[in-house]
Amino acid sequence: MPWKPPTPIEVYQLLPKTNCGKCGEPNCMAFAVKLVNFDATVEQCPPLVEDKSYAESLQKLRALLSPPVREVVVKSSKRVVKIGGEYVMYRHELRYMNPAAIAIDVDDSMDKDTILKRVETIEKFEYEYVGRKLKLDLIAVRSVTNDPKQFAKTVQIVAENSSLPLILCSTNPTVIEAGFNVLPQEHRPLIYAATKDNWRDMAELSKRFDAPLAIASPGDLDTLVSLVATLSEGLGLNDLVLDPGTFVGLNGLAYTVKAFTWLRHKAANDLWKYAGYPLIGTPISVWTQLEGDVMDKMWWEAIMATLLMTRYADVLIMHSLDGWVLLPQVMWRFQLYTDPRKPVAVPAGVREIGKPDEKSPVLVTTNYALTYSIVLSDVEKAKVNAWLVVVDTEGLAVDVAVAGRKFTGEKVAEVIKAAELDKKVKYKVLIIPGKAARVSGDVEDATGWKVVVGPMDSSEIGKFIEKMWTEDKLKELIGQ
Repeated sequence: MPWKPPTPIEVYQLLPKTNCGKCGEPNCMAFAVKLVNFDATVEQCPPLVEDKSYAESLQKLRALLSPPVREVVVKSSKRVVKIGGEYVMYRHELRYMNPAAIAIDVDDSMDKDTILKRVETIEKFEYEYVGRKLKLDLIAVRSVTNDPKQFAKTVQIVAENSSLPLILCSTNPTVIEAGFNVLPQEHRPLIYAATKDNWRDMAELSKRFDAPLAIASPGDLDTLVSLVATLSEGLGLNDLVLDPGTFVGLNGLAYTVKAFTWLRHKAANDLWKYAGYPLIGTPISVWTQLEGDVMDKMWWEAIMATLLMTRYADVLIMHSLDGWVLLPQVMWRFQLYTDPRKPVAVPAGVREIGKPDEKSPVLVTTNYALTYSIVLSDVEKAKVNAWLVVVDTEGLAVDVAVAGRKFTGEKVAEVIKAAELDKKVKYKVLIIPGKAARVSGDVEDATGWKVVVGPMDSSEIGKFIEKMWTEDKLKELIGQ
């Protein structure tokens, strides 16, 4: 039977029902609705967590809200990455929870300068897309020498020069142990991987260092499931990650897609406990499976990464660092993991475009990601230094937000007050979108600022500011 979300009533029955408001909601039923929509966590209810008389209810609530695919945490001293934690096979059924983590490899045959340069590139990779900064998540340190000392040296260099969590890659338990011995205690790397030949030693390391363990059984799902049963039920390991294998070629692609899909189907639709773990894909394997031109390998790595991300991989290990290979991955991941129930929105607040000063114009727009991106792009193209007030309209565009009372003077005033914008500018004048003309009076009353109605299309902003944003016109406008 497929996973079904609990109803608000089911959740409400397990809450304290005190309506204390400590969770930030007006009553317990409102909090129950947020829990059902996964917009809140049970830890946000202080009485439930702190009062021991609710311990049994807390336990039941956690079980009720737990995902069919276990959520596994890997971390460094500065960053935490969650993988898995999924509830459904198809995005439209609810939403996907934790974006697939992308790891880039370094190996212990590289010299220090090469490692440092590669780590720096991974750390600095960033692409801004509709108001979001898309980045890489993990570094996979691979042992290709099978030398514990060399591996430990490489792990130490990476850990000292990166803020990202790690994946320690070797099938030799002695090598993995050497890596752990040089890692600070704050690190919780993913061990890759236990196999049918080394599972007992790898399980011991996983327990000793409290680290999640990947199980690899390429091309053999029966053995993979057998290892899951042994490690989970026999040895009590909970944080497992499954690798059914990544293959190229006609038959290899077919197997890969079927294996990943079958495992997620069994987890989300049959609630089969042996499949209820995150999946790891290794597009990097094309570098050993294919021969010939480097560009062909890079193309295949990009194709496999996109395919695996679409077919339920929760973490990927890649080798290519070229932008044309990675950009499609981070952008496709962004699209897959947006909530289909909500418009894509950017955080509200005040943005600086260029280098604004006290005489720079103050523009207003909504937090609908597409609107925000277009306005930002048009102002940058016009080479205007400006302040941009982004109003929380719940992700609605200007005309819809005005009609739905989401673009109001009160909301504009909240953003200005929170950013203390009145202390940063000389002229308290707001330029609102032309499509928001009907609320100009409301904005003026709520903010106390003069309001100028701007152009209907943001592409005209440059000409508009050039024409109206002069010292004389501003003084005339504010009555000086």
